[in-house]
Amino acid sequence: MAKVIIIGAGGVGTVVAHKCAQNPEVFNEIVIASRNKAKCDALAKAIGAPNITTDQVDADKVEEIVALFNRHKPDLVINVALPYQDLTIMDACLECGVNYLDTANYEPRDVAHFEYSWQWAYRERFEKAGLTAILGCGFDPGVSGVFTAYAAKHYFSAMEYLDIVDCNAGNHGKAFATNFNPEINIREITQNGRYYKDGKWVTTGPLEVHMPLNYPNIGARDSYLLYHEELESLVLNYPTIKRARFWMTFGQEYLTHLRVIQDIGMARIDEIDYNGTKIVPLQFLKAVLPNPQELGENYHGETSIGCRISGKDKEGKPLTYYIYNNCSHEAAYKETGTQAVSYTTGVPAMTGAMMFLTGKWVKPGVHNVEEFDPDPFLAELAKQGLPWHEIINEPLEVDAIDN
Repeated sequence: MAKVIIIGAGGVGTVVAHKCAQNPEVFNEIVIASRNKAKCDALAKAIGAPNITTDQVDADKVEEIVALFNRHKPDLVINVALPYQDLTIMDACLECGVNYLDTANYEPRDVAHFEYSWQWAYRERFEKAGLTAILGCGFDPGVSGVFTAYAAKHYFSAMEYLDIVDCNAGNHGKAFATNFNPEINIREITQNGRYYKDGKWVTTGPLEVHMPLNYPNIGARDSYLLYHEELESLVLNYPTIKRARFWMTFGQEYLTHLRVIQDIGMARIDEIDYNGTKIVPLQFLKAVLPNPQELGENYHGETSIGCRISGKDKEGKPLTYYIYNNCSHEAAYKETGTQAVSYTTGVPAMTGAMMFLTGKWVKPGVHNVEEFDPDPFLAELAKQGLPWHEIINEPLEVDAIDN
């Protein structure tokens, strides 16, 4: 029996709140907090559970988060706010003695730069405080790391090639929309690609490298090489990996809109002067694009996310292994009122919180998800709505291109 605070009431926060409320034997008290308390109140009302309360907080301000923690005395904070706010929330955790979990690594507002160094720098302080911080517990990052840990534990003596593949084959009927926060999404995919090979990081142009990959129950989709933060921790924690890459699918209509957005300067993250007012073009664009939280009602199709791994099995023989989940947009909306991209992030966040609160993932310090036992997490993940599947010793396709 424990008390959690969920910071963030967007699409992912909505799923986390729903799933926590479905498991009152673990989450006996739930607080939802964000800058906009009215959103928290509406979410609490929609769920209708008696153990949910709400509060207001500006997660940019350590003093406000400290005051929130002091009011409610949570055992754990589930951070599903903006990645810019990870460090202020971690600072407040250290001041108040609160354990921490998030779904995405910190990034500064003024530069689209993705790495764990800022949060890993907190390791010694969390360890000395006896507090656990779990980083990147969404799907990718998150389940992708747990899938990799599961493969290492049960199948491989040496993993050599890792490709994380993320396909959204859904259709929301909009001309252009992003499936999570538009500001974060567009910052991420317009940057240079990067992958790991033979001990070095190799940089590519934005969406420069691509190939069709086949996804279970979906078929072939154009898949583009991006940099994703879990690659950074996975190659450190599994040093036998010779090459690690991340792939995501995009349709041509989406890419055409994205190119126009960049060409006309709306993807800029620096301030400009508009009639005497300072605005950030990408933040303005976010305000006029469809709200990802409101896409679910008309979303059809499914996502497919997994890890394709090759290397040596426990006896030293060649092995290929594909572990993945497919998630229906319609089923996610029916259960939580959100689309599958929010669902596949929120369910793992709740599951990671459950692992901590039930004593299965407790380790003072700052840790990525693959540093914990994958077995109880994946068993619970399947029960909570994200069943996973394995394909062993079949072609992985990703070896068709080797940059």
